[in-house]
Amino acid sequence: MAKRIGKVSSILSLTHLKLTSIQELAELTSKPPPLMKINLPNESDLHKWHIILSGPPSSPFEGGSFTLLLTLPKDYPFKPPLLSFQTKIYHPNVSNDDKGAMCLGILKPDEWKPAIKIVDVLEFMAQVIREPNLDDAVEQSIAHEMREDRKAWEKKAKEWTRKYASGKDGTSENAT
Repeated sequence: MAKRIGKVSSILSLTHLKLTSIQELAELTSKPPPLMKINLPNESDLHKWHIILSGPPSSPFEGGSFTLLLTLPKDYPFKPPLLSFQTKIYHPNVSNDDKGAMCLGILKPDEWKPAIKIVDVLEFMAQVIREPNLDDAVEQSIAHEMREDRKAWEKKAKEWTRKYASGKDGTSENAT
């Protein structure tokens, strides 16, 4: 009996994920946040979403096109999604390793609330890209550079944008 209840609970959890993510995806594809396009790389997998972010105007990322991967855990919305940059970006809140993990306060397990929607995550991410949160930096050396020599940081961020984010789909011929 307990095994059967566990199986039913698992099915209900998957159904809730599908309904929640289908609703959110439909809303986001019909009315995406500014400077973003959202799609599923594989329409049969609702767990992985591609986000194409155009670099915000008047920022060192202007003119760039950045691909992000949003991954929904099986127990979404009760656990936060993961958000990672697939396109390199010189930013204190994004790791410079091959994971491109983004440090966003609302995605931390102790701060996540099931009422938070994907649109909220994407809007918050865009805000942090425009205005980095130096107190919550994943790349401390970049945060230090921003504090000490903002012009040098802007120059390097613009160089990285040209080098890695010059393609319309968040790719570049120079990307590694």
